[in-house]
Amino acid sequence: MTVIDVDDPDDARVDDFRDLNSVDRRPDLPALPGGRVGKGLVIAEGVLVAQRMIASRFAPHAFLGVDKRLRELAGDLRGTELAGVPFYRASADVMAQVVGFHLNRGVLAVARRPQRLALSDVLAGARTVAVLEGVNDHENIGSIFRNAAGLGIDAVLFGAGCADPLYRRCVRVSMGHALLVPSAAFDDWPDGLDILHDNGFQTVSLTPEVSSPALAQALTDPVTEAPREKVAFLVGAEGPGLTRAVMRASHVRARIPMSRGTDSLNVATAAAIAFYERARTL
Repeated sequence: MTVIDVDDPDDARVDDFRDLNSVDRRPDLPALPGGRVGKGLVIAEGVLVAQRMIASRFAPHAFLGVDKRLRELAGDLRGTELAGVPFYRASADVMAQVVGFHLNRGVLAVARRPQRLALSDVLAGARTVAVLEGVNDHENIGSIFRNAAGLGIDAVLFGAGCADPLYRRCVRVSMGHALLVPSAAFDDWPDGLDILHDNGFQTVSLTPEVSSPALAQALTDPVTEAPREKVAFLVGAEGPGLTRAVMRASHVRARIPMSRGTDSLNVATAAAIAFYERARTL
């Protein structure tokens, strides 16, 4: 790596890290107010998330951090793929002035967005996927990616109305797994669910409806009682859940049995339970 000391917070070389808390200037925004094109960069915060960015297809083109974090990342920064990539070393105060707030994690990595993965490539070889509709909370999306990574989900797919999965907060909450778990978006929604059906997936809409069968029933063949070969879990936004059109298009609706009058769970929590139930049956 090339280590470059930065003492001036106005140094143009660190512009890709500037104003991370700005609602209209952040470098991770693909589009800016007024129809302007944004940088659409991907930001990794902290040593662990930076390490996962290095290991992903999101190749970092620069780092900004304090000396302590540079030393902690030293082993990860020796790869030939990072030859010539600058590590801008700064004090915590200079870094805070650049970023716009004090960053406890002490290091940032930044990458340009690669070409979006094709849905067909993401589905190739996959057995279990998560499909999101209307999930517009970045922390929920980040949590779903983290749950997916930990519980053996092969990919996360996006229908209509979802927030940007590469937004800084999403990447941070996912602990970098938003960069490692394959993801893709449907071009047509909900008609795109036919692609899952054509690829042999049992589509399972998660719903709190008490008339729906329990989740465990939806994951096994009713005749052989063997686990379904391929499963796609469909989850919707907090509150409204999945649209009726999506639930009608899916093979089956399923619920997580609840108690004490609770009608539903946080979407990331519900997804984690579904992911575990699937892992348990395989």
